[in-house]
Amino acid sequence: MTPSPPSSGSDPKNPQKTAAKKAAKKATAKGATTKGAAAEGAAAEETPVRRKAVAKKTTAEKAATKKATPKKTTAKKTTAKKTTAKKAPAKKSAPRKAAAKKVPPVEVAVSVSPAVDAADRERLLVGTHHAPHSVLGAHPVTGGVAFRAFRPYARSVTVVSGSLRAELHDDGDGFFAGLLPLREVPEYRLLVEYEGSVQETEDAYRFLPTLGDLDLHLIGEGRHEQLWKVLGAEPMTHQGVTGTRFSVWAPNARGVRVAGGFNFWDGTGHPMRSLGSSGVWELFLPGVGEGELYKFEITRPDGSRTLRADPMARRTETPPNTSSIVHASRYEWGDGTWLAHRADIPVHEAPFSVYEVHLPSWRPGLTYRQLADQLPAYVKDLGFTHVELMPVAEHPFGGSWGYQVTGFYAPTARLGTPDDFKYLVDALHRAGIGVIMDWVPAHFPRDDWALAEFDGRPLYEHEDPLRAAHPDWGTLEFDFGRREVRNFLVANAVYWCEEFHIDGLRVDAVASMLYLDYSREPGQWSPNEHGGRENLDAVAFLQEMNATVYRRAPGVVTIAEESTAWDGVTRPTHHRGPSGFGGLGFGLKWNMGWMHDSLEYMSHEPVHRKYHHHEMTFSMVYAYSENYVLPISHDEVVHGKRSLVSKMPGDWWQQRANLRAYLGFMWAHPGKQLLFMGQEFAQGAEWSEAHGPDWWLLDPSYGAAADHRGVRDLVRDLNALYRANPPLWQRDTDPAGFQWITGDAADDNVFAFLRHDADGTPLLAVSHMAPVVRHDYRIGVPEDVPAWLEVLNTDADDYGGSGVTNPDVVKPEPQPWHGRPASIRLTLPPLATVWLRPAW
Repeated sequence: MTPSPPSSGSDPKNPQKTAAKKAAKKATAKGATTKGAAAEGAAAEETPVRRKAVAKKTTAEKAATKKATPKKTTAKKTTAKKTTAKKAPAKKSAPRKAAAKKVPPVEVAVSVSPAVDAADRERLLVGTHHAPHSVLGAHPVTGGVAFRAFRPYARSVTVVSGSLRAELHDDGDGFFAGLLPLREVPEYRLLVEYEGSVQETEDAYRFLPTLGDLDLHLIGEGRHEQLWKVLGAEPMTHQGVTGTRFSVWAPNARGVRVAGGFNFWDGTGHPMRSLGSSGVWELFLPGVGEGELYKFEITRPDGSRTLRADPMARRTETPPNTSSIVHASRYEWGDGTWLAHRADIPVHEAPFSVYEVHLPSWRPGLTYRQLADQLPAYVKDLGFTHVELMPVAEHPFGGSWGYQVTGFYAPTARLGTPDDFKYLVDALHRAGIGVIMDWVPAHFPRDDWALAEFDGRPLYEHEDPLRAAHPDWGTLEFDFGRREVRNFLVANAVYWCEEFHIDGLRVDAVASMLYLDYSREPGQWSPNEHGGRENLDAVAFLQEMNATVYRRAPGVVTIAEESTAWDGVTRPTHHRGPSGFGGLGFGLKWNMGWMHDSLEYMSHEPVHRKYHHHEMTFSMVYAYSENYVLPISHDEVVHGKRSLVSKMPGDWWQQRANLRAYLGFMWAHPGKQLLFMGQEFAQGAEWSEAHGPDWWLLDPSYGAAADHRGVRDLVRDLNALYRANPPLWQRDTDPAGFQWITGDAADDNVFAFLRHDADGTPLLAVSHMAPVVRHDYRIGVPEDVPAWLEVLNTDADDYGGSGVTNPDVVKPEPQPWHGRPASIRLTLPPLATVWLRPAW
């Protein structure tokens, strides 16, 4: 541990101190130098300065109790050998009984080594040295081994090797040096005296690099898929010594130093070395362990300095504090069974209904571990197969909901440690619930302690200001054409899947990545090399990310939030489409078109809906062009858009009836389902990250609690029936899994269709979006189903409806209808969806 520097105003480099020390040394000097030491000292170019050096167990007190035998002398360590070997002839000539006499201490002549030259000295002082290890530490030179230390604020520095102690010469400005008459570099430590304290520590500059050639090659190629294991802060044992390896990619820096709590935020004495052309800087600091705060002090090309958080930090301080924290995980997972079976069924052929959660506001004030006690039980009770967590990566501004990330490798410290977040994921897995995480590789904020112009020049962002500036959010877009930046992001996707067992990544703002002209006017963007508007670098990045994640993490799904008609978002990367591009390789895509159209339809008064009937049917024109998720997300219930139930027309009863009918239609429609928290119980207010869902609406003491509980009960039953009926999910991406019964009954506000599983078993869904009861409404059905049974009716009393149901088995009649050879007659409830399945 490096001790605290003296308080402001002290002058540890007082020249009178040095003179006093020399005088004290001369006054206490005893004995004579050995011939070997004298000969090596004479070979040095500088004038020798005598220092005390005590050989192992050769103090007068210890010598009086030991037998001086040649055998024991030759067993000494290297440093002791050099001293005692010269004394051996004298010992041989002495009688054995003379061993009881006091042996005077042996003093080794220590020469001042050639001091750090002026150029190196200046570069170390101002933080621009690329190779501090070549100057500092111990190095064989003519006449012995030169020791150099750079310890600002120190009063003295002494080399300790076994029993050898040699105080180095104070060269001023924190530099200490000395030449010891040794044949090779020994293992040694430094005894550093500060004002009021003495610290014995390893010398950080005696260690070899911790990164190997293969690591540096992969970093240079942009193909290190576990980048977090070689960059950042990694506690380790290196060359038999415990400490922390710090490494950072900063190719434009003139110098990089580590600053933190262990050196009281003065990085002057801890310069890092540049590892060749890789742009990586590295330093192993012995004695620095978990929990230490740190940042990188970077000297920019113009000579100015900036203090930056670690881009690869795996743990951070709680905002608004911005330091990185040395972290090593101690978590032991208990989700082996979940992981072993996660890939048994492809996601697009499995039930997949998602509860979207903003963790800080779901139950405000709960930590990751407290959430683990409540969230899995709640989600399991409602029957959702997955949760989707809005970005948990560290972010400075809570109002961004996590979508402006500064710590891409660190779960937000607002709710606990990284191991606490693992505990939450583990608890969800043990409850049988998958975990999807929103991931934000499109852009990052401009905070001057984070990624923006990280080493003094555009690095993570594009060097062209027009390409770098995100036009909508005031952020910076990543430079997807730079291989190291792609590596940073691809490895980050892998990191969350491998280190935190995340089951899916929902990739935010994909459209803003794909188009060069996204939210830009003519003249604000330049075409690609083919004259098009596609961002070819972003396309290549997304393809690489998806291919890498699917290869390394079986069973994980990637989901694109992509709002355009880009061709092949969920097509494999090796399959080219009509546009000439390979697929992007995502597993699923948010169906933003369905969401906008269907919500637009539902917002109309029922009397007007017949004029907007196509808004509910158009999605089936393109339903099989991609593998879709139907998202009712946080974006649809904030910023004046109103909550889901508040979008519905009519009085409170009609609003809830419309919502229930809509949810029934949504769960039956081809595609997976996603519902944002609070909407499952018809919260009337928009979501706010400041207070989260209005849980009080479910309190039995609240007069309308039954209305809200009814909607939540419906969501529970929808999920249960959905999972139990393969026709609703098994052929989501196969056109043979869907058939319209009637998609043109606009005057009646009726939509009826069949869903089929892999064996052809059907489920009939009928949605009636008018506030009237229609008796004996005829629906065409297949002739090979002898009877139908109603399994869901959103107008049931239990859900807060009017109770108009079809309680009896319904048998087909041989009357053709809707192009079918048979038909059934149903009572259609007002503003309701009903599901029927074969009664066998």
